[in-house]
Amino acid sequence: MQSRNSLPGVASSVGASVLFATLYYYTSLLEPLDGQQIYGWRILLTAPCLALLLLGFGRWGEVRQILARLAAEPRLWFALPLSSALVGLQLWLFMWAPINGHGLDVSLGYFLLPLTLVLTGRLVFGEAISRLQRLACVLAAVGVGNELLLASSLSWPVLAVALGYPCYFVLRRRIGTANLGGLWLDLVISLPVAATFALGDSATLQQVIEGPRLQLLIFGLGALSALALALMIIATRLNLALFGLLSYVEPVLLVVVALLLGESISPDQWLTYGAIWAAIAVLVVEGVEGVRALRRR
Repeated sequence: MQSRNSLPGVASSVGASVLFATLYYYTSLLEPLDGQQIYGWRILLTAPCLALLLLGFGRWGEVRQILARLAAEPRLWFALPLSSALVGLQLWLFMWAPINGHGLDVSLGYFLLPLTLVLTGRLVFGEAISRLQRLACVLAAVGVGNELLLASSLSWPVLAVALGYPCYFVLRRRIGTANLGGLWLDLVISLPVAATFALGDSATLQQVIEGPRLQLLIFGLGALSALALALMIIATRLNLALFGLLSYVEPVLLVVVALLLGESISPDQWLTYGAIWAAIAVLVVEGVEGVRALRRR
C-alpha cells in the first residue's frame, strides 16, 4: 500500500529519531534534575506545546472527535488511560534509565523493538514484508542476536521497551486514536503524575525558580519533545514493518550520542552495530528504489 509507505512518513520517522537522540543528550544539560523530574517537566511542557501544534496544523478536530466518542464507546474510558500509561512508561523510562544504571538495557530494548514491531505488523495486521525488508530483518537479527549473547539476560527495561511500544501502537490503531489528537489526550491524562514528579521536591523546584538558564533549558525540553512525538505519530501511519525497521535509526544515533559523551564501543559489540547499520543501508536502498519507481510513473 503506497499510501502507507510514503516519503513524508519515512522523513517523519528519521526526523523523530534525530530529535529523540538530541533529547537523550539534552538530559545531560539539566542538572540538578533527576530522571523522574525531567520526565515530569517534559510532560508538563510537551502537552501545551503539542496543543499549539494541533491548533497550528488545523488538527484540533482530532481531539474533539475522540472526546465525542466517549458517550457512545464506553471502552474508551478504559482504553484511553491504558494508552496513556503505556506511552507514559516509555517516556519516563527514556529519561530515567540513562542516569540510573539502565541505559544499556534501554538501548538493547530499542534494538529489539523494530523486530517486535515487524512481527506485530505481520501477525496482528497481516502486513506484507518486501524482499529487501526481509534482508534487513535478517541483518538486524544478526546484530540483535549478538547483543543478546553479550547481555546474557533480558532485564525488565529491555522487555518494557521491546514489548510495550508494540502494545501501545496496536491499541491506538484498534481504538482509532492513532493521531496527534490521541497522543495529546495520552499526555493530558498523565499530567497529574507528571506534576507530582516535577513539583514534588521543594529544594530542586527552588533551583528551577531561581535559575533562568535552567528554566530556558526546561522549556526547550518541552518544545523538542513535542516535535519529536508529533513526527513519531505521523510516522506510525507507515506499514508497521517499515516503521519498525526505520526505528533502528534511533538506537544508532543514541550510540553516536553516547560516544560524544565519552563512552566507547567494545570490540565484541562491533558485530551488533555493523549488522544494524547494514540493515539501515538496505532500507536506504529500498527507499531510493521506491522514489525512482514513483518518478517513472
